[in-house]
Amino acid sequence: MDGLDEFTTFAHAQQGRLRRLAFLLCGDWNDAQDLAQTTLLNLCLHWNRVRRADALDAYAHKALIHAYLSDRKKYQRDRARATDFSVKAERDFSSRPPELPELRLALLSALDKLAPRGRAVLVLRFWEDLSVEATAAALSCSTGNVKSQTSRALARLREILGDSLLDADDLTPIRPARPAAQNG
Repeated sequence: MDGLDEFTTFAHAQQGRLRRLAFLLCGDWNDAQDLAQTTLLNLCLHWNRVRRADALDAYAHKALIHAYLSDRKKYQRDRARATDFSVKAERDFSSRPPELPELRLALLSALDKLAPRGRAVLVLRFWEDLSVEATAAALSCSTGNVKSQTSRALARLREILGDSLLDADDLTPIRPARPAAQNG
């Protein structure tokens, strides 16, 4: 398999996951699609180097996070579309029936109010179930930085949502379902 075929296979396999992660980061499906495509373009441009990485998924995550953080100012200028955010999020967020849809919508709306790095830390830690170390690697920062940003972002979520809606240990019902690991 040549490099282009290999990249095409990788891109088809990862596009949906990158788009969902991008949505969780930026809060808009159109922007998420653009962000996922930008990430895939960057990966394609450097595919000869990228394909030698030990963990292609982690490399793609890191590329997406960096694209998100570097383009965040542009996204913030275009936030006029926030009024229909909740409707789009509930319709497009998941192919499975939502669990606790009111909580999901409240959390997605609250995530939209966080600073970009705080949102990225929470999405990676609690939605993607990454360890502190993996989150630090994806964000190119120290584990201590991840811990302090997680603490600050959770405190901000508590301010936005109120303590009755958010318990740091009770994020399980709103996590997306994980596909079963495939053998082979």
